Amino acid sequence: MCAAPAGRIPAAYAASGRRAVRVTLVAATGFFLFRYGLGLPVAATYALFSAVALGGLSRIPGTGRQRAATGLRALPVCWLLVVVGTCLSVRTWSAVAGMLIVGFALAFTAVGGPRPAGAAPGLQLLYILPSFPPYDPGSLGERLIGTTTGLVLLIAAEALLLPEPPPPSYRDRAAHAARTAAHCATLLAVPPYALTGADSEAAREDGAALRPLTVPEAERPAGPGLRDRALAHTGLATRTLLSRLARVTTPPGGGQSPRVTAVLRAVAGLSTGTASGLGSGPAPLAAYAELAEARAHLAAASAGPVPAGAAADGTGPPVLPPAVLRRHAAVLEIADAALAMATAADLAVRGRRASLPVPPGPFWYAMSRAPTLWWHRARGHAGRRSVFFQNAVRIALALTAARLVAGVDTLPHGFWAMLATLTLTRTTMDETWSTIRRALGGTLAGALLTAGLLTLVGTHDDVYAAVLPLWMLFAFTVGPVKGVGWAQGLFTVLVALVFAQLAPSTWQLAEVRLLDVLVGSVIGAVFGLLAWPRGAHDELRHAAAELLRRAAEIVVATSADVAAGGPVAAAPFAVSGHRSLHQAVILAESAYAQFQSEPTLFGGRGRGAALPTVDWQAALIAGHHTLWGSERLLEPPPAPLGPAAAESAAGLGDRVAGRMLLVSAALDPGSDTPAAPVPRLDPDLPGLAAEPPGAPRRYYATVAWLSALMTDLARVPRSGPAPGPATNTAARTGDRAPRAAGPRRLN
Repeated sequence: MCAAPAGRIPAAYAASGRRAVRVTLVAATGFFLFRYGLGLPVAATYALFSAVALGGLSRIPGTGRQRAATGLRALPVCWLLVVVGTCLSVRTWSAVAGMLIVGFALAFTAVGGPRPAGAAPGLQLLYILPSFPPYDPGSLGERLIGTTTGLVLLIAAEALLLPEPPPPSYRDRAAHAARTAAHCATLLAVPPYALTGADSEAAREDGAALRPLTVPEAERPAGPGLRDRALAHTGLATRTLLSRLARVTTPPGGGQSPRVTAVLRAVAGLSTGTASGLGSGPAPLAAYAELAEARAHLAAASAGPVPAGAAADGTGPPVLPPAVLRRHAAVLEIADAALAMATAADLAVRGRRASLPVPPGPFWYAMSRAPTLWWHRARGHAGRRSVFFQNAVRIALALTAARLVAGVDTLPHGFWAMLATLTLTRTTMDETWSTIRRALGGTLAGALLTAGLLTLVGTHDDVYAAVLPLWMLFAFTVGPVKGVGWAQGLFTVLVALVFAQLAPSTWQLAEVRLLDVLVGSVIGAVFGLLAWPRGAHDELRHAAAELLRRAAEIVVATSADVAAGGPVAAAPFAVSGHRSLHQAVILAESAYAQFQSEPTLFGGRGRGAALPTVDWQAALIAGHHTLWGSERLLEPPPAPLGPAAAESAAGLGDRVAGRMLLVSAALDPGSDTPAAPVPRLDPDLPGLAAEPPGAPRRYYATVAWLSALMTDLARVPRSGPAPGPATNTAARTGDRAPRAAGPRRLN
């Protein structure tokens, strides 16, 4: 390892040090003001722990100003938690019931995005602190004064003290990607009508930069509100646009239709206008209208009449060669992606005051109010298959059990046991056990140091007061970097320094602290074992498999609808089917996000193991592409295809859906299904290159969509270089895993 340059602090210590300075300054100021200046020990306690809760225990992502804004919005919630905790602490049963409800509600707010998820542990602590005896409603005012002082000082410190440089926002990333799309579209509009290798790679890289997991948590558009949803939609549409641009090849014969050129130039203009609008520019109304008109002209030319008799019996050559129709279909996909990108970006910037036309289907959220959007998000995760729901149930039950044990056994400083349960319970049993072992070792070391300190210093409060800010600064700087063992040990000494100034303490305080952490750890381990002990590992397998099953249904229904020229049933399947697939995508994405944060502690054996040779991103992208293509092909309602084209489209849809079901069964086999490796699929499915006589442009658009889905499916197994486009993907992602024994290759 290379040593850090002399005089330079490692980045991890610098980041934790800045936070430690802010928390220490605020907590010490509030504590000393009320404890020694005003003689209000209760207010002193709440001022200190409020700062520690939202400044130390919480991990709110973003810059200081962003954290300050989150803290300001959370201030009324903090008041409510202190009031409710104080009122319910009168009886153990009421405190336990309140802990179950409040604990679940606070943990479940993680569905609202990284900021609510980061603030939840600190808010839990602010409820835990007043939910213990003594039941003293007369001190509620003092508690609220201390809480308010600590939080207001913390908000000011976050906003003003030691500011950090902000990372590029998601809007900036999307604007940069839109400019890249404009550059690529411009190149495709002039000879030789193709991108260079460097331009294609730049398009892929800028598209990958918009993936949520490559974006800092504070900048991810993960909230349920209109602007966050629209910004996430902007990223998805921009990634689709870049992907489609990178796949365009040189036109047949080296020439290009003027209508195609007009569409590509309009795409470049709209992409440039979208990039400007994501900054401070106006909405690209003229560019949007220009692209919509150019797209309509190209679609009309592509759907032109076939020779007499061709539409009736499917025979006879079409007016335009199939190669030209394929290129038209690809360019129309590009136009649709650009139009969706511009609309979503306008919604993200201007909200309900957006200027561009808003189609009702994919932009269903545009006219919904914030409470409705929050309800949609909460309802979508209110089930046992959601990792957010699982985590909320796990932590709520563990905290409830800890509060019950502390109340029934009158555990001294019982909130320490609950704090240990809160901070040590993890999403997987193996990780929880590993964390507890390190935490108990650190707590034991901290308890020994605390016992010696209390024995030597005795009741000299001035010594504790002098050491407290220095130790707090050290603990909050070193603990987050060195890990949970150091953090627990340092925090053990810290709480002793605080409580020794509130009441006379002996070395037995260290014994109580060790006992509380042990009790909280045991409770956390028990519920980590009982409630979904494998975290997102199992859930990701199920969610990805369910996503592909739903996608297969959409593929079959869409192909049949396109072939028949309209819905084959009285009610369009796509209406309910798209909702089910959209819900499956949401659950799979949340499971994948948690899976990425969990250590790989399982050996990958057996039916319940998460498969290490699966590219989960490819499965998620297949779901997105299924939604995207289906909605685009069915709007407006398609005209009937000729008999030969209809038979080909429906048959290809069935075969692609069958491949999806094969991959789904390998990801999550049923109880009576033998486990098997994920099959390696050839992206060049026989029949995708078919050219039925008289096939119109919509047939080739359908084939292009199915071909893209086959490419996504071919990338799902990561156990070796897949054929065709998947080989390039594996090389770009650095996948060097050896080929697993026995994977099947299906044509």
